[in-house]
Amino acid sequence: MKKLLAFLMAIMVFATMAAGCGGGSEKKDEKKPAAQKFINIATGGTAGTYFPLGGAIADILNKNIPGVNASAQSTGASIANINLLQQGEVDIAFIQNDNAYYAVNGIEMFKDKKVPSLQGLATLYPETVQIVTLDKTGIKSLNDVKGKRIAVGAAGSGTEANARQILEAYGITYDDIKVQYLSFAEASNALKDGNVDVAFVTAGHPTAAIQDIATQNTVVLLPVDADKADALIAKYPFYTKVNIGAKTYTNQTTDCPAIAVRCMLAVTDKMDADTGYAVTKAIFTNLDRLKAAHSAANVVSKASAMDGMSIPVNAGADKFLKEK
Repeated sequence: MKKLLAFLMAIMVFATMAAGCGGGSEKKDEKKPAAQKFINIATGGTAGTYFPLGGAIADILNKNIPGVNASAQSTGASIANINLLQQGEVDIAFIQNDNAYYAVNGIEMFKDKKVPSLQGLATLYPETVQIVTLDKTGIKSLNDVKGKRIAVGAAGSGTEANARQILEAYGITYDDIKVQYLSFAEASNALKDGNVDVAFVTAGHPTAAIQDIATQNTVVLLPVDADKADALIAKYPFYTKVNIGAKTYTNQTTDCPAIAVRCMLAVTDKMDADTGYAVTKAIFTNLDRLKAAHSAANVVSKASAMDGMSIPVNAGADKFLKEK
């Protein structure tokens, strides 16, 4: 009996060892899956430009960078996105380059709230500062606006800062005008109702709010003269010159020189150079996908991706954008 038990135990030990060896062999042959990297992209409202472009970028990254799981989310746009980046809630964000400049330098709406960790990946397209009035006001130039009712954007907004800076270039302060702190929609209605004389709107052109006004009124765009634009760019590096072509809006018969800030993609210094390079390369080698998402992307190019770059650039993005 003892011999039988010893024999059975020997068989069990042998079987266990064999199973262990076999299991080890199977594990050795298994291929490890690529480590997943989650990338959250902050955009803007679902009706705006940032949201569809963010969705397209998420799609590009998922299809072109192994292991990446990217997704886009609707947010409150530029200012909210900077805060989300700082809090580590998102990895990439759409913001305006002027707001990025304010954040890194701790000025304007970011006074005493500096965000030194902010970095750029690339600038994408211009968001034009459009200065709108109606033909019936008789206003043809910014030199004519003293004493007038001016909608300068919502209080504390990027548009309001744009308005203040441009008026300053013309030697005009808020003491010289009747300031109205109004959003795009509010300014549009106020112009139509005759409650304001001029409105500042910072957005890619053509802008729906201005198109709406032009359906029933003859709109006039006020130009930013070349010397004033040069002075602004010298003082505020986020501005660039643009031209609002004739026929952009109904009854607009001539070109209008203007200045613009730029929509940009921003990250923080937590994004390593390798990821920054891979993300930037994926986007700029798949621009057709971006252009299919929204017409604003038609002007996006690698050649202009550093135009108006107002903050330090991620090392990997910088490397890719400088490659021939």
